[in-house]
Amino acid sequence: MDLKPCIRSAQPSKNPVAALPESGSDESVYDTVRDEGILQMQKIQARSIPHLMEQSDVMGSAKTGSGKTLAFLIPEIELLRSSNFLPVNGTGLIVICPTRELAIQTHKVAKELMKYHSQNLGYVIGGTNMRSEANQLAKGVHCLIIDEADRILEQNFEENMKQIFKRLPQDRQTVLFSATQTQKVEDFANFTFRKNEERQRKLVYVGVDDSKLKPTVEGLQQGYSVIPSEKRFLVLYAFLRKVRQKQKVMVFFSSCSSVKFHAELLNFLGIQCDDIHGQVKQQKRTSTFFRFKEEKGILLCTNVAARGLDIPNVDYIVQYDPPDDPKDYIHRVGRTARGDKGKGSALLFLLPEELKLLIHLQAANISLAEYEFSKKDVPKLQSRFYYDSSLEQEYIVGGNYFLNELAKEAYRSYLLAYNSHSMKDIFDIHQLDFKKVAASVGFKDLPKVSLNLESSASKHRKMRKVGGGRRHGIGPSKPYGRRGGYDRRHLARF
Repeated sequence: MDLKPCIRSAQPSKNPVAALPESGSDESVYDTVRDEGILQMQKIQARSIPHLMEQSDVMGSAKTGSGKTLAFLIPEIELLRSSNFLPVNGTGLIVICPTRELAIQTHKVAKELMKYHSQNLGYVIGGTNMRSEANQLAKGVHCLIIDEADRILEQNFEENMKQIFKRLPQDRQTVLFSATQTQKVEDFANFTFRKNEERQRKLVYVGVDDSKLKPTVEGLQQGYSVIPSEKRFLVLYAFLRKVRQKQKVMVFFSSCSSVKFHAELLNFLGIQCDDIHGQVKQQKRTSTFFRFKEEKGILLCTNVAARGLDIPNVDYIVQYDPPDDPKDYIHRVGRTARGDKGKGSALLFLLPEELKLLIHLQAANISLAEYEFSKKDVPKLQSRFYYDSSLEQEYIVGGNYFLNELAKEAYRSYLLAYNSHSMKDIFDIHQLDFKKVAASVGFKDLPKVSLNLESSASKHRKMRKVGGGRRHGIGPSKPYGRRGGYDRRHLARF
């Protein structure tokens, strides 16, 4: 790929709007930023904004919570304002986000920045009549921004993104931002920026954390606990009972069904919590998201809440189900300790047979301390947690048809997710004691569910082509997976 490099360096500035033109207009982003009390730019902002103001193509990478949203919104909004971009000109800026919550959040930030502007602003998240938005998009696009690019590609939207690109004007500014640069992002960048020279745009790579050894922020306290399957929920219950109403906690699960079951069970047991996952209706997802932003509480979620969401003052991140790889771990814990001086804690639940994950995390320069839960802290809930068919006694899960059905789905979805895990050398479903897994969701005996694990495993094996039998090429020496094809020596680094 023959890319035209940028020859100018952008140094961090103490002035948050040093890179913006002082037009003297009441609509300038300058006034809005000043009203918001932002007195110093983050590194990703100081290094990206000058190049974006020159309308260069930019590929940016920085840690979670580092200010990437403002880094691309401030210059692009100012460019639209200074060029007198009007609705009749079509669509000036498109920001593509991996989740609805992140789209809503980005819209809210843009709305605050544009309070002195006359341009229109909106968001499209599905479930509504999008005809007017489609007509507007058809008129043209000035700039395309892809936020959390690696997450979008992980969701198998790569072909969709390519189709979007084919329908957009060739002479546009394109920006890719992410907290991690994966092989998929690099391959996608080859497709995105390959016609850079034809469009006479400079391509700039801005990576502010590339030289840093630690991928997580300094204010994050990280730990893990080794807990057998049958005790996992009891430990979670004990932990949440201790912190409820005092702190803000996010608990990550591997599937929608698992989130639904645990949310219903915890609320049934008197631990008030909310949930966000892909099967929740959009209106409820939105109201839950904004309520959790403003209040203390407990939020159970899937990875739909692991990217980009800026939720203030999250005290704890609990990973009840394991992350798919170190990169996934980084994005989950990135919901706490946000900003330069942010503080928070992260706790990872591991089964005894999953301890090898720590080797991969250590290889990614992520060190975790071990925490032990004393038996006196774990409630004696197990004795009334089961349905004992021999005594014909119905307890918590067995005595509630709704919970019983949810528990079956949670059990099934956990095993299916475990079977499809990318790190097969650690998360081997054949090492699991299914009866203990069933106990973690309240069953005394194995529930009757259809798993079809062999078919799922066969499908997974077909997806793996290289990397020692690992789909992403993940190993202790390569904790983030394979890297290759994309040669950043063609790019200018800042």
